[in-house]
Amino acid sequence: MKTILKTLVGSKAHGLARANSDSDFRGVFVVPTSEILSLGAKPQSTSWIEGREDDTSWEIGHFLNLATHCDPNALEVLGAPVIEATDEGRELQSLLPYVWSAKRVWQAYTGYSDNQWKKYFADKYRNDRDRATKFAMASARSLIQGRYLVETGEIMVELDSATRDSLVAFREKLESGSMTRGQVLDYLDRLKTGLWDAYQRHEDHEADLARVNEFLLKVRKANW
Repeated sequence: MKTILKTLVGSKAHGLARANSDSDFRGVFVVPTSEILSLGAKPQSTSWIEGREDDTSWEIGHFLNLATHCDPNALEVLGAPVIEATDEGRELQSLLPYVWSAKRVWQAYTGYSDNQWKKYFADKYRNDRDRATKFAMASARSLIQGRYLVETGEIMVELDSATRDSLVAFREKLESGSMTRGQVLDYLDRLKTGLWDAYQRHEDHEADLARVNEFLLKVRKANW
């Protein structure tokens, strides 16, 4: 397999890192087309390197499927700081305007956010404040990033100062225990409403799947 794109994600990319924060990476690789078409082929679709750092990569076909369904983790790769990239990787990042639709951003980002806040409210994390805080932060951040994408057509990986300050204040309240669970849910509901309102204003934005598929076929032909 050939890596075409590796990006920095997580707290260090968002501007929320602390002294003990890990470096998190996500990327995209290409499996040779001849291997995919071979008899009995079971090509690798995901790569995860175990260790202190989170280093996850997706095969180009799987990645584009996730991206066109507006998976927040996949879409972030298209706007994240580049660690390494081939020409194909740089062209992949330029596809951002063509992979997302407003409806799927609304569905995927709220779905991801809901999943994270359910973990925050889960009884098994009630006594693990650090982990619960990460879930609540991820829930809030995804809603903010989803709204920004729908409104601007861009991925906000490095948070602007106002957003960063707001999330840092939210984190501090979570860590100090000064917010009730009801207040946390109210805060997340307000962010979800903001994303909904943005979706309502931009609901006509659709993905250009033909353009995305054209790129995928070009990559397949070039990587026989």
